Amino acid sequence: MDPGSDSDSLDEGVLTVRGRNKAARAKGVDPHNDKGKAKAKEQAYAWEANFTRSWDTVQEDEGGSLQGAVEELMARGRRRRLLAPAAAIRRTIIRHLILLLDLSSAMMDRDMRPTRFDLTLEYAREFITEWFDQNPLGQVGVVGMRGGIGERIGEMSGNPQDVLKSLSERHKLEPAGEPSLQNAIEMARSSMSHLPTHSSREILIVFGSLTTVDPGNIYDTLQSCIKEKIRISLVALAAEMKICRELCDKTGGQFGVAMNEGHFKDLIFELIPPPAQRAVARATGGGTTNPAADLMMMGFPTRLPDTAPPALCVCHAELRPAGFLCPRCGAKICDVPTDCDVCGLMIVSSPHLARSYHHLFPVKPYIPISSLDGAPKPTKHCHACSQPFRAQATASLADGMSSLGRYRCPDCSNDFCTDCDVFVHDVVHCCPGCEK
Repeated sequence: MDPGSDSDSLDEGVLTVRGRNKAARAKGVDPHNDKGKAKAKEQAYAWEANFTRSWDTVQEDEGGSLQGAVEELMARGRRRRLLAPAAAIRRTIIRHLILLLDLSSAMMDRDMRPTRFDLTLEYAREFITEWFDQNPLGQVGVVGMRGGIGERIGEMSGNPQDVLKSLSERHKLEPAGEPSLQNAIEMARSSMSHLPTHSSREILIVFGSLTTVDPGNIYDTLQSCIKEKIRISLVALAAEMKICRELCDKTGGQFGVAMNEGHFKDLIFELIPPPAQRAVARATGGGTTNPAADLMMMGFPTRLPDTAPPALCVCHAELRPAGFLCPRCGAKICDVPTDCDVCGLMIVSSPHLARSYHHLFPVKPYIPISSLDGAPKPTKHCHACSQPFRAQATASLADGMSSLGRYRCPDCSNDFCTDCDVFVHDVVHCCPGCEK
């Protein structure tokens, strides 16, 4: 046996391995990362975790259709909003809201599709439209946080078109730099310093960064907001921060961290109903008491038709034919609700005032009916849309759902279908049976 045969075979093996590695590198493949790449392919991205095996939550019916399962999932989500307490709560129907948008470089992250910035603008437009629909006597302003300062994007206005126009020019809102919570809150606070005491002062912050560049002590700004009764609510897109939590807790607002796109929208839209009015601490002794009811003066204007002769409006200083006349001073204004620029009277229309009452006197939640035993003559059709109810009960459902798709008003005892139940509570705000 040749004593060098082992060493020769070893050298040949080393040369063979080196040759394979060299050939793999020539093809642009790293031979040592094959296992790592295979492992990386098995792992999904963080934003894809919520969509893995989502089809397991949907079950086919007897006919193999998914329509019934999808309808039940949608109805369960809608019914969950109706389970809130229906007792009359003292609320502020004249609201003033400043929307603070984070326009820092952190909003360009793609953990929410397409980006945090684009998704925030989309949800902000939907939020403003729905907010004015349910709060016609309110006003909204928009402030941005970018480059360490606060920028006024839109002036406070009661016209939703003006607010939406300020958010429509995307190139003017391009994210850059770092945000500053203190500067933005101070700008929002200064714009609400002149508001009367009977109106609510609210700030909604959409915050996507994990840092804030403040020129001073932000806790001084927090104490000023508490003193002026400004309610701060914040929706975080990245993670929870201690200062963000304290801003909300100490001012009576709401705080939440968005887990995905749907949760982000839910957190924002939860702030559309007017908040309950906070009790005031008694001057002598402990405990709290409800604030005294203050009378406020409103004026109902006279509407001018489009064929009226052009006249100078006090809000834009332009000649326009249509508009409204202030009942106190006779000044012409373009839109209502608003405050007269001449005499300061709050001018509203009667439909706006009537639409604001449904928050004070909400429709009672309908009772889900799961069995018709004991009913003398159960109706076969919905009282509102006359659609027939399902004949057979489906599987038992939770979250206040009816297996028969039948919901009964506790006052007039009329039965309604699922769609009419949601439509009455979300849109009409008045029961068709008892008109309450």
